[in-house]
Amino acid sequence: MSITCFIRYEIEPTGKADFERYARNWGQAIPRCGADLIGYFAPHEGSATTAYAAYTLDSLADYEAYRSRLAADPLGRENYAFAQEKKFIRREDRIFLKLVSAPHAAPVRP
Repeated sequence: MSITCFIRYEIEPTGKADFERYARNWGQAIPRCGADLIGYFAPHEGSATTAYAAYTLDSLADYEAYRSRLAADPLGRENYAFAQEKKFIRREDRIFLKLVSAPHAAPVRP
């Protein structure tokens, strides 16, 4: 059974470009450190301050090992420092969920 970490970010209204750079960096570091990155999602329409990320791991034990690798990764360290310096993230909330609706049917196309 795998788990998916969903992260909800509250970002500065003027911080979208910084968040997008941050997301692209994680797009390189997260898979390298062992998680299956679903993606980072920045504001497009509606709220200018809400962003999301999601990635999957096999277990919470794998999550702990992944977090250690990410903290030691050069790009990971650089990205943490970038976020601290620029202060574009106001809040970050994580939740771990498991998929319970699988298997899914194939989509029907009109």
